[in-house]
Amino acid sequence: MGYRSAAVAEILPLVDCDDKDGHYIIREGDDLTPRYKIIRLLGQGTFGKVVEAYDRTRNAKVAIKIIRSIQKYRDAAKVEVRVLNALKKNDPMNLKRCIHLLTYFEHRNHTCMVFELLAQSIFDFLKENSFSPFPMYHIQTFAAQIIESITFMHGLRLIHTDLKPENLMLESNQCLLTYDVQGPRELLSARLRLIDFGSAIFDEDYHSSVVSTRHYRAPEIILGLGWTFPCDMWSIGCILVEFFTGDALFQTHDNVEHLAMMQAVLGPIPDYIIKSISPDKPSSKFFKSNRQINWPCPQTPKASKKYVKAMKPLNQIISGTDQTSVLFLDLVKKLLVYDPKHRITAREALEHPFLRCSVR
Repeated sequence: MGYRSAAVAEILPLVDCDDKDGHYIIREGDDLTPRYKIIRLLGQGTFGKVVEAYDRTRNAKVAIKIIRSIQKYRDAAKVEVRVLNALKKNDPMNLKRCIHLLTYFEHRNHTCMVFELLAQSIFDFLKENSFSPFPMYHIQTFAAQIIESITFMHGLRLIHTDLKPENLMLESNQCLLTYDVQGPRELLSARLRLIDFGSAIFDEDYHSSVVSTRHYRAPEIILGLGWTFPCDMWSIGCILVEFFTGDALFQTHDNVEHLAMMQAVLGPIPDYIIKSISPDKPSSKFFKSNRQINWPCPQTPKASKKYVKAMKPLNQIISGTDQTSVLFLDLVKKLLVYDPKHRITAREALEHPFLRCSVR
């Protein structure tokens, strides 16, 4: 398609390229613009779709995030571009491992953001690897990189708010060659990048009441007590345990069950936190008058009771007695502190001895 015909295509009715929900219709092999040829769909979410594309100008494959042509998502994309520009401006060499925005453009009422193409998310690698745990030396490398990225973000007064394995991308998913084809695969490189700043906000901006994907959501968010930088640190704690076991730590979709799981793993929520919940907040109903959690209740399914009761305390989940395991447990305990004021900060975590010890 020449530039003249491309310009004509731009004025065709939007119905030609959008579905009923405002998602761009992806056709493999089509030109998104004269510069970018769509190779395949990589994924999609409420925000829109991500495609692998060929960039004719750079002669390279890229990932393009195509935002839905609905105003609230277009407005959110403007905030995301602002965040991405701040990250790039303050780390031009990308030493802090937050993915860089290469460029962005508007196309048929869709905001399109162009990024380098990475291998796959840590979640997808875990899934393909039968949710086998990572070796401790990879957990240490992952932890150091994630904490460094978040220290950088927090220094810019930015909160990610949606840290999870799906938003941690491997630069390479090449694995060690092994004779055991049935056994777990082991990465050759543990280098990663932090992605998806669609929910990231500057601390001075408006905070919605609920943020974070459920499994990685901090207690102060569930309890409606307000949140800021420490919510990212809680998410990191959950992620590190998941790397260690292969499974998400808190697998639930219910607030009270989530709190019950936290108590099973971390012990009781301090009284003073429960006392601080005003009676008019929905979360006040999560507790009885004696400040005990209102779980289980008569409506609680048997499967839920069984699952929560089977959960182990943190020091039984991370039970090794070697120095590395002891230091790892200590870091995770400091990340999973109920009170956000007492939770370890990103800068403090960067100095934790677990990140410096020798791991074999």
